[in-house]
Formats: sequence, C-alpha cells, structure tokens
Amino acid sequence: MAPFIWLIIAVLLAVAEMFALSFVLIMLAAGALAAAGAAALGADPFIQVGVFSVVSAFALFVVRPFAKRMMNDRTGPDAEIGLAALEGSPALVLEKVDDQHGLVKIGGEEWTARVYEDGQVLEAGERVHVVEIRGATAMVWRQQ
Repeated sequence: MAPFIWLIIAVLLAVAEMFALSFVLIMLAAGALAAAGAAALGADPFIQVGVFSVVSAFALFVVRPFAKRMMNDRTGPDAEIGLAALEGSPALVLEKVDDQHGLVKIGGEEWTARVYEDGQVLEAGERVHVVEIRGATAMVWRQQ
C-alpha cells in the first residue's frame, strides 16, 4: 500500500481516539504510522501489515498500560472527564435563571442554564451548583 493510505488510517484512528478516550485507537494509530514508514521504504504490503501488527501489539500491551498508569497518577483512577466532571461544580449566575432561560459561569466558561426545580428563580450574582448537564444547558440549584 502507498504510505499516504497508512497515514490516512493513522489520522482517522487518532481522531477517533479523541472521542473514545480509551488509549486503544491511538496505539493502533502508532502502528499505522510505523506501517507508513515501512511503505515509504518500499516494503512489501505483507511486511507493512506485519509492521502494523507488531507495533500495534507492542503499543497496546506495553505502552498503553504505562500511559494509563501515568494518566491515573495525574488525575486519579476515578476522575470524571467531559460533561460529567461539571456536575456538582460551583457556578455564578450572570443573568437571571428560571425554568425558561438563564446564564451562569462555570469554571470560567459561560453556559446557558435552567433551574433544576421548576418555579425557582435565581438572580444575578447568586452562587449555585450544577446538578446535571442536559445537552448544552446546565441545570443548577441554589447553594445552601
């Protein structure tokens, strides 16, 4: 195969890893990059597949556990990522929040917001906490 095919495969795997966050697809991307190198050197397609397989297996069974351990040392094994990490976070009401609309600041970012309990109204300047994230809207509750 031509090197650019392996490069396209590597890029697609790396992009998919950004969504999966499993450290599996990025290891396969490393194998695809190695296969691209073999292809650039003129290796036979069977050799390219062999290079891909060996490098991917090495990355999966040797590099991945080390990378996961390093990540856990920095964030903790139970660290939440993405939107789940925002739940329970403190927020500041920027514009009045009711069950129809509102605006809060969470960790330096502005989010549209709604009150978690219908009928509650939160005024600008109040401190609240995020109960959950629904789509791109923070459901907030007045801090006690």
